[in-house]
Amino acid sequence: MRTKSFTITTTAQQIVAASEDTRQVYLHVIGNGTVYIGDSTVTTANGLLTEKHAVPLSIELPSNQELWAVVPGAIGTEELRVMTAFDS
Repeated sequence: MRTKSFTITTTAQQIVAASEDTRQVYLHVIGNGTVYIGDSTVTTANGLLTEKHAVPLSIELPSNQELWAVVPGAIGTEELRVMTAFDS
């Protein structure tokens, strides 16, 4: 398993790169805010919400897919931990 830490901002950023393998991805918000996840077009209007005080979110990411994250403007930045089985 590999764990990475990201500071997510109001500009969408890639948190998991594409791979030929299907992977299990675990996400955990460290701060008190919210993080929205999705593809490269993720926004607070179309992303999947994840937040602190919830168990780490588990996602099966299909092959050749990326995962991106963004936070609302009112939050500014948020710390996100991402754990994957592969070096991605």
